[in-house]
Amino acid sequence: MDIQTLTYIIVGITFAIYIAIAIWAKAGTTDDFYVAGHHVPPLANGMATAADWMSAASFISMAGLISFMGRDGSMYLMGWTGGYVLLALLLAPYLRKFGQFTVPDFVGDRYYSNAARTVAVICALFISFTYVAGQMRGVGIVFSRFLEVDITMGVLIGMSIVFFYAVLGGMKGITYTQVAQYCVLIFAFMVPAIFISIMMTGNPVPQLGFGSTLADGSGAYLLDKLNGLSTELGFGRYTDGRKSTFDMFAIVAALMVGTAGLPHVIVRFFTVPKVRDARLSAGYALVLIAILYTTAPTVASFARLNLINTVSNVEYTQTPAWFKNWEAIDLIAWRDKNHDGKIQYTAGNAFDGNPDFTDGRGVNGERLLNNADGKSANELYIDQDIMVLANPEIAMLPNWVVALVVAGGLAAALSTAAGLLLVISTSVAHDLFKKMLLPNITDKQELMYARMAVAIAVLIAGYFGINPPGFVAQVVAFAFGLAASSFFPIIMMGIFYKRMNKEGAIAGMITGLIFTSAYIIYFKFINPGANTADNWWLGVSPEGAGTLGMVLNFIVAYTVCKMTPPPPQNVQDMIERIRIPRG
Repeated sequence: MDIQTLTYIIVGITFAIYIAIAIWAKAGTTDDFYVAGHHVPPLANGMATAADWMSAASFISMAGLISFMGRDGSMYLMGWTGGYVLLALLLAPYLRKFGQFTVPDFVGDRYYSNAARTVAVICALFISFTYVAGQMRGVGIVFSRFLEVDITMGVLIGMSIVFFYAVLGGMKGITYTQVAQYCVLIFAFMVPAIFISIMMTGNPVPQLGFGSTLADGSGAYLLDKLNGLSTELGFGRYTDGRKSTFDMFAIVAALMVGTAGLPHVIVRFFTVPKVRDARLSAGYALVLIAILYTTAPTVASFARLNLINTVSNVEYTQTPAWFKNWEAIDLIAWRDKNHDGKIQYTAGNAFDGNPDFTDGRGVNGERLLNNADGKSANELYIDQDIMVLANPEIAMLPNWVVALVVAGGLAAALSTAAGLLLVISTSVAHDLFKKMLLPNITDKQELMYARMAVAIAVLIAGYFGINPPGFVAQVVAFAFGLAASSFFPIIMMGIFYKRMNKEGAIAGMITGLIFTSAYIIYFKFINPGANTADNWWLGVSPEGAGTLGMVLNFIVAYTVCKMTPPPPQNVQDMIERIRIPRG
């Protein structure tokens, strides 16, 4: 059976399961819609949290970034994994004991201020929309390649599915849908990794295959072979880094503390019955997340090695079918600069600026870039986001494995998108309307506003998916930076520093958010030509700007706090109570 038919069957089955769960777990009250009635068992919550956290960036894009960046790509692994440990140990139990629905709820009550609540709502919306752009981009890529529709149509299909089970089921429906999505995505990620590990190293455990010798009889280790090929092509050693140590530290720190401040992850710890269950579900989630994250470097290395062996210095007319398929949706392109009919894949850009495919087809039928870089010998453009999805085809695995990976990529993107959309809806309906603008509305009216907010959020998310501001993992990294610079400091000080008051919290959040977003927007959109280490502040790239914003947030919040009156005694007593994680 061909790939497209199998994809329709497997994806159709998974979508039917998600919709059936949403109907079964339909939310009837605001408590169900926001926090699943506090009745989710720890293991189920751990699986849902893992699915919520392992987004399209983790499943689709992270291994692709490591494939191209080598050692430097490890910052995504270290930052996101370390951040989850930080969240589980330092924040989850205390926030759960506080007992509110959302992070803006915590900020508003802890800092006894609707102004603080409003700033927190703005931060939550800003972060969530930035993050959801990456998920919609991932959905569009998957649909456009394997269901043979354009990326816009793929995003629209994904929007429809998410809209259905997010609006109908709320947190209750999303939670149990995410349990199913975790099972799909982890199975889809591991099966091809195990297949390829056996084929390339003879070892069925991908994590061990990463450090094994190749099964081609050469006796060479996987990474040694990859280092040699990369050096021959002018890319430099795969295991060597090009980023400065300080910039790497800043990016990892931003990803770590950004994880701990992400609103859609934090809200998951409000869905369990007890504080102990919050800690337990965080532990389950960490183990479940580690399965994918310890496999990702292996998948990245296998994909890179297979790619080089398959397309470098190969006649274009002899390229395999997968190459032409990805060309058809403009995620691979080639221009024969030296007119030898062969693909020269070497260091350097294949194009100037953003790729432009309007030149159509060349004499060999290849997809052309009309803005090809004449200064570089590199003739091949590859979108980093395709590496995990194309890996089974490059390795010539069975068609059902390819279709399974498609279902896994969609599960990863849709699970996180649903969680983010719920954060957006609760921020608007609960924190904005119920707590501030319309305090006398009934539960039924609040539920209606929440569902309306989801509908509007889906439309905005779809726009960002069709017009994404970068690679999936990079877009998500920016969201983590924004979370690091806005939420993390005021949550940490809100729990562990009783003297922190509303004036300090508001000033810190505004400072961190404005600085980080301005830093990213300037270097990525206003003046991308200046996006070099020589122009960065303290040598920190835009991906690490969240660390700088976080430090500024801490400094400003503490300074303003010391210059203004302390919080009321009842607030200090409340903080004393939630710091005892029991009950």
